[in-house]
Amino acid sequence: MTEVTSTPRKNLLGMPKAKLEAFFAEIGEKPFRAKQVMQWIHQYGVSDFDEMTNISKSLRTKLKEICEITPPEVTYQNISADGTRKWVMRMPGGSSIETVLIPEGNRGTLCVSSQIGCALDCSFCSTGKQGFNRNLSTEEIVGQIFNAIASFEGIDRNKERPVTNVVFMGMGEPLLNFDNVMDAVNLMMDDLAYGISKRRLTVSTAGVVPAIDKMSEVTDASIAISLHAPNDELRNELVPVNKKYPIDVLMTSVKNYLSGLPDKRKATIEYTLLAGVNDRKEHAQQLIEVLKGLPCKINLIPFNPFPHSGYKKPSNNEVRRFQEWLTEGGYITTVRTTRGDDIDAACGQLVGRVDDRTKRSERYINMRQVNE
Repeated sequence: MTEVTSTPRKNLLGMPKAKLEAFFAEIGEKPFRAKQVMQWIHQYGVSDFDEMTNISKSLRTKLKEICEITPPEVTYQNISADGTRKWVMRMPGGSSIETVLIPEGNRGTLCVSSQIGCALDCSFCSTGKQGFNRNLSTEEIVGQIFNAIASFEGIDRNKERPVTNVVFMGMGEPLLNFDNVMDAVNLMMDDLAYGISKRRLTVSTAGVVPAIDKMSEVTDASIAISLHAPNDELRNELVPVNKKYPIDVLMTSVKNYLSGLPDKRKATIEYTLLAGVNDRKEHAQQLIEVLKGLPCKINLIPFNPFPHSGYKKPSNNEVRRFQEWLTEGGYITTVRTTRGDDIDAACGQLVGRVDDRTKRSERYINMRQVNE
């Protein structure tokens, strides 16, 4: 007896306009239906086709049979004393990712994840110590902003925008999940969806140069570079991808990307300060030299400790002194305020739950036990 398998329903949550138009044409419907459905999903937060009242009943019936609008399952939500919100979302297969929303005045910055775990292994990041499972699909990425907005009960979506900025600085290296991340970026920026400004949507990368070179073909979003060291020898230790794409190659790629944007935009240079490792005056002087000719601003991130990392957070005075050296060198330099550390939502603390295919987390646990 032949077993009959049903065709999986198409999840419309992660489909940007062009792909949604093509889908409607494929099922014999007018492409303009894509605009209507996009607005219902992303602007009104509707996941039930029956609520899409400007669409014919016959089309709604068809969509219910072959489609779905399904964001990731939220298994945990917490709100920090400073207003920061964190969600844990379970993915198919049992692994979980974490997403954080940082409110500040009229701005709400959503830090989204792009992978389950991280394919890279930066030495100072607890996320990387969880190992790697897989890339997130576009709907799993977009589902994070969908869930974040939905958590604000009773808001008037025409007047209130709990999410005004999006940064790809959560779990994972975004540019190693290039196609899905770019689809999510373009959907988030679409005025029919979330309308996030290109200046307010930032893709952060540890330096995957070929993908940076390719970005200009598909987006004009802002870019941030997780640099963390001013010379190749130290960066090879802290950010291993540097062995493949050293600093001078990375800087050239970022300059080329910025030069292709239609406006004068600056890259954000992220620099995690590790006490006694990369926070001395010679490091500041080297950083000033390395960034010459690159339109950029520097964001200093005091290290957020996690067990057995081997690194320490510098004192406030040391952070301030490093900032002063860079400012004197002519760079706009800010210090990232630690937010949400009481709910483990601070930078570098997102760990989720990863079914680690790389066995990296197992090796890290073994190493900790040996050191103990």
